[in-house]
Amino acid sequence: MNIQRWIARREQNWQRLDALLKQIEKKGLKSLKSAEIRELASLYRSLAADLARARTQEVSNTLIHSLQSLISRAYTQIYQGSRRQEWLALVEFYRWGLPAVVQQTFAYIMAATALFLLGATVAWWYAWQDPTFMSLIVPEHLITKVRDEHKLWMGSIVGIEPLASSGIMINNLSVSFAAVAGGITAGVYTTYLMIFNGLLIGAVGTLVGQNHLAYPFWAFVFPHGSIELPAIFFAGGAGFLLAKAILFPGKYRRIDALKFYGSQAVQLVFGIVPMLVIAGIIEGFFSPNPSVPSPFKYLVGTGLFMLLVMYCSQKRS
Repeated sequence: MNIQRWIARREQNWQRLDALLKQIEKKGLKSLKSAEIRELASLYRSLAADLARARTQEVSNTLIHSLQSLISRAYTQIYQGSRRQEWLALVEFYRWGLPAVVQQTFAYIMAATALFLLGATVAWWYAWQDPTFMSLIVPEHLITKVRDEHKLWMGSIVGIEPLASSGIMINNLSVSFAAVAGGITAGVYTTYLMIFNGLLIGAVGTLVGQNHLAYPFWAFVFPHGSIELPAIFFAGGAGFLLAKAILFPGKYRRIDALKFYGSQAVQLVFGIVPMLVIAGIIEGFFSPNPSVPSPFKYLVGTGLFMLLVMYCSQKRS
């Protein structure tokens, strides 16, 4: 290979790549037109081949170092720009995409909410009518603590907040993911989880109400529950979306319905995870804190729920 002729033939491409990189470094990737971005990617690939060839031929170290420097600059701008675009897409999703998918799937989320409320209502009714019903739902040690000692159990979190918070997050995430995955059982397991969790909160709520501990109990629940329960309802809605694709694909082929509704379910999951992380932090550090007045906990819980409703209700202008 004639080295000088090869360099003369390739040098124009190297200079063009250098000019594009200087423009990006001064004005950013957005300053390039779409055709120039495609040209940048093509020049980067050809430069990588040129560098490999230069290393195997009798080319001066100066030229090799120059090409290495050029390819490093190109790599930084191309892949840093790609990461930047990914971050921008993520911000865009949480700003507008998640509220949009919540609105699109609202009927499924409300179906999960209704099943939860049905379970809570049934538990409340039967727990008042039949005292033995309580023991079928609520662990015996909690019943004993509330009825016999007239105490709530949340104080056990105080002093081990980091450990408790991480445990709460893991538990809530496992319940939510189970509710989503329950969609592949045609929604049967998702339905069970929604009703069972409703039964549990209804029975516990009745237990503390019967023993005059409702006010401090709901003061504990309100701050994190304002985010945690909607996240679980979102998970139930995601599960029912998968069930819809399996049972009632409509005009779609079943595989296409799974792709469509599965995409919406995944977007809901992306919303559920940060919600449960925030709820776990609140439940571990704020909700059981005895130094925080109960009225303030009610206020915080109400405020968080209102912010969540406003966030999910917003429409892109």
